[in-house]
Amino acid sequence: MAGAPSTIVGVSGGVDSSVAALLLKRAGEPVEALFMQNWADDGSGDCRAEDDRRDAVAVCGLLGLRLHFRDFSREYWDGVFEHFLAEYAAGRTPNPDVLCNREIKFRHFLDAAHALGAGAIATGHYARIDRVDGKYRLLRALDAAKDQSYFLHQLGQQQLAATRFPLGGLVKDEVRAIARQAGLPTAAKKDSTGICFIGERDFREFLGRYLPARPGPIHTPAGEPVGEHPGVFHFTLGQRGGLEIGGRRGFRPEPWYVVGKDVRSNILYVDQGHDSPWLQSTTLRSEPAHWVAGAPPGTRFTCTAQTRYRQRDQACEVRVDGDGSLLVRFDRPQRAVTPGQSVVLYDAEECLGGAVIAGTDAPLERRLTDNA
Repeated sequence: MAGAPSTIVGVSGGVDSSVAALLLKRAGEPVEALFMQNWADDGSGDCRAEDDRRDAVAVCGLLGLRLHFRDFSREYWDGVFEHFLAEYAAGRTPNPDVLCNREIKFRHFLDAAHALGAGAIATGHYARIDRVDGKYRLLRALDAAKDQSYFLHQLGQQQLAATRFPLGGLVKDEVRAIARQAGLPTAAKKDSTGICFIGERDFREFLGRYLPARPGPIHTPAGEPVGEHPGVFHFTLGQRGGLEIGGRRGFRPEPWYVVGKDVRSNILYVDQGHDSPWLQSTTLRSEPAHWVAGAPPGTRFTCTAQTRYRQRDQACEVRVDGDGSLLVRFDRPQRAVTPGQSVVLYDAEECLGGAVIAGTDAPLERRLTDNA
């Protein structure tokens, strides 16, 4: 296509995507931008999409970039949010950022860029890509504190071949300095947090719009009642806040933590102490895994893993079963490994892939599974 851009950069109205666009523009290649609308206004007044859109328009105006707009809100609902709700209803804790990257940013956005004639997309993610022996590798970012490879582990060879991460070799302070020096209006903008594309909200109130509250009892693992909960899906393993148990006669004056959920009986289980033995596991089982290279490095191998974002690398042994699922055994006990979250595997700086956690050998989970 004559005059088509070589790269379409996804601009979100934040500082990271703004600097990614700036760096591509400075490189002198044909580049345009695209803003994605991924969450329809639900009337709450909390959606930042319009503010973000204005910031994206301002940045692209300053850089002289043509800006395209696409509405992926239906795709987000069907491909991400319905799964998000189903997982919470089942008592699991999903990670929408992983699905959001796979289904929206590196599927529908990539398709839209190709339709505009571009050969590649770029985003403001903190990660790197290289190619060794004809295979693309997903690597951690230089800035370990901002590395987002955990959320990108579902990408494959086709996506990596058509993706650029201009910020992968920078640290956050450098990114903000570049934005300030260029006079970008997003230079001091606060980083977005909360649910992918939905933002920061009162999570209990937000979830209650879609999953009706079903209050029930809070028990200790021994079965002693210690309180009431507003709905087990509001809580995740290891959580301390929101329990409202307080000091109770006959118990130590230590804080309480969620150690288990029995969705069928609608019971939330808690114990005292951050490192409660009820939260410890050494083995997890997963759903079928995705491999960045297209296949695992073997049917049995050692590597490191993260079971949550920004966790330190944990040494483990991995067994790949015939259905593609994983059995991961850790060298040391792990705290609050949570079904629905992702286990992501690494070989030094290379992200190998990962899978959704299906279950663990934590003592309360084993007991609840045996009694099911």
